[in-house]
Amino acid sequence: MDIEQMLLDLLQNNLVYLLAALLLVIVVFKSVKIVPQSEQHVVQRFGRLRAVLGPGINMIVPFIDHVAHRISILERQLPTASQDAITRDNVLVQVDTSVFYRIIEPEKTVYRIRDVDGAISTTVAGIVRAEIGKMDLDEVQANRSSLITTIKANVEDAVDNWGIEVTRAEILDVNLDAATRAAMMQQLNAERARRAQVTEAEGKKRAVELGADAELYASEQSAKARRVLADAEAYATEVVAKAIAEHGIEAAQYQVALKQVEALNALGNGTGKQTIVVPAAALEAFGDAFKLLKGRG
Repeated sequence: MDIEQMLLDLLQNNLVYLLAALLLVIVVFKSVKIVPQSEQHVVQRFGRLRAVLGPGINMIVPFIDHVAHRISILERQLPTASQDAITRDNVLVQVDTSVFYRIIEPEKTVYRIRDVDGAISTTVAGIVRAEIGKMDLDEVQANRSSLITTIKANVEDAVDNWGIEVTRAEILDVNLDAATRAAMMQQLNAERARRAQVTEAEGKKRAVELGADAELYASEQSAKARRVLADAEAYATEVVAKAIAEHGIEAAQYQVALKQVEALNALGNGTGKQTIVVPAAALEAFGDAFKLLKGRG
């Protein structure tokens, strides 16, 4: 009986220590909070914001403070959204957009907006419609990069109070209705036909210009040849005149005799068999020419 009483007393004393140790473990567990690198924890005290815990080991008051929200700070991508918009030239387009964002101030995101993804999607849709309404269809297609920059800046301003950073905004596609697409295709084909006609006309014009240039060049060369020949004849005449002036009639007779001999040689060098009938007076003239040439030689 005494042994049982002793064991009972020992168990009671140890139970107190065990309960104290268990309580200490619970207090430590409640006090120490380890936050992952990709998260931030929002701590409340009696329903009010107490602190925002960053990555690492953090201490809070147990049983008074508690982690109400665990917020991921990783970059997020909203699902691709399509919205209709009307351009300044009254063309209906369907724009596919996507937005990337991250939460940088969890306390604002938690207490100022309920559905952050839905709110951003609605904001983006309104901004896209407003910006496209300021542009013609050709400007939307040609200035897509500047349109994306404008949309991103406007979205950042709109969501600034939500503790969100918009990291990227993309316009994935701009689709047209069937009627507008058919009209644009007809316009494109007409433009291609016009360019082909212009190219053909320019080719013909160039050919005419080149032909005219060729004729002008031929005329210039012919005129140049005639000038050279005239200069040569003038020079020959001048030489003959000078020789006559210096040597008298003999120089003239010598030139006439030389031309007669050259003419006779040309007749004799013709192709085939030829019969030449020469008058007696011409023979006497050729004889005189040969004598004169022999005397000059």
